[in-house]
Amino acid sequence: MIFKVYYQETKVRNPKREQTQSLYIEADDKVACRQQIEQNTPYNIEYIQELEGNHLAYEKENTDFQLTEF
Repeated sequence: MIFKVYYQETKVRNPKREQTQSLYIEADDKVACRQQIEQNTPYNIEYIQELEGNHLAYEKENTDFQLTEF
């Protein structure tokens, strides 16, 4: 499955909506997705969204769509 992860680059500062970034990652489930990110980055994860069907097709059309691998 492919997930879109919304995150802040650091856990030190308070989260601000304007600074929220996203990445795309392939994992078996949300738990595995969160574990991969926590083990490989210092990011503060805000939300993990599963992408499928039309929503996934729409995101793939976006020029920023690129799967992140660790």
